[in-house]
Amino acid sequence: MLGFQDPVADAIGLLRPRTVIGPSLRAVGDWALRFDTFLHVRIGGLVRGTCWLILEGQEPVLLQEGDTFMLGNPPPYVLASTLDASPSPAESVWARAEDGFVRIGPESEEDLYLCVGHIAFDDSNAALLTDLLPPLVIVRVADPHGRRLALLIDLLATEVGVAAAGGPLVQNHLAQILLVHMLRAHAGRTDRPTGWLGALNEDGIGAALRAVHADVAHSWSLKELAEISHMSRSAFAQAFKSHVGVPPLEYLIQWRMSLARDALARDTLSISELARATGYLSESAFSTAFRRVVGSSPAQFRNQARQPPRSATNVAAGRE
Repeated sequence: MLGFQDPVADAIGLLRPRTVIGPSLRAVGDWALRFDTFLHVRIGGLVRGTCWLILEGQEPVLLQEGDTFMLGNPPPYVLASTLDASPSPAESVWARAEDGFVRIGPESEEDLYLCVGHIAFDDSNAALLTDLLPPLVIVRVADPHGRRLALLIDLLATEVGVAAAGGPLVQNHLAQILLVHMLRAHAGRTDRPTGWLGALNEDGIGAALRAVHADVAHSWSLKELAEISHMSRSAFAQAFKSHVGVPPLEYLIQWRMSLARDALARDTLSISELARATGYLSESAFSTAFRRVVGSSPAQFRNQARQPPRSATNVAAGRE
């Protein structure tokens, strides 16, 4: 049986997030660091000081103490003390890290203190979240969620700088909590995004989404979902597509296939068991739906997922 509970928790669980935090940056004087493109999310915040965030295709943003930021599938970007500072590759500077810190310039009580990290997701389902994110989300410390996020950044920075038992585990959990709060802040804005993330704030549509996630094997009809939302079928269908981007029953199919991809990749259920768990009366009906959405049969997808990644040899040899 596949277990589901809440759309945000379900989606993040399927994404299998892998978090790498730090090193933190301490810097004084003129400096600039250029970061390469990264999949899927970068996240960070200023514990102390100010700096510029310069993202290709966007106006430069001045970050101030307590501000947090999230980058979705970001193009190359620069963090800098001033807009005219000449950037150095961040990778080479990061390689000089000691005790969880990178220092630029002499140690000072007035230095900038920046905590950054990245979160990578399982490629097969990463689009569940990354398709909903703009390239840049800034939450100011004065925003409704800002103080809470600033506290999380401060806690995260403390964990990076202390070699304590369980440190990586704490960092991983704090980063995921930070991600959820950033998503809440983003979805709660007046210019909130389309997709399930923003739709959760709509009482009727959110209720329907939660019902689907609570029982994905149920043979949901448009009439049932509209009743849960306390709307007529036509009004519900129009509102759902407006907020989520696809019709209700298409969303159900896409969510079922996301669950199926995850189960096949981990080889936790047979194809016939997976068909029943995702609400299909036969293996052939499930396979037809899977091929339409994913582009391959369930068996082909599972066999491909069993193949070791190209870098597996290097990882085993300790070269990555």
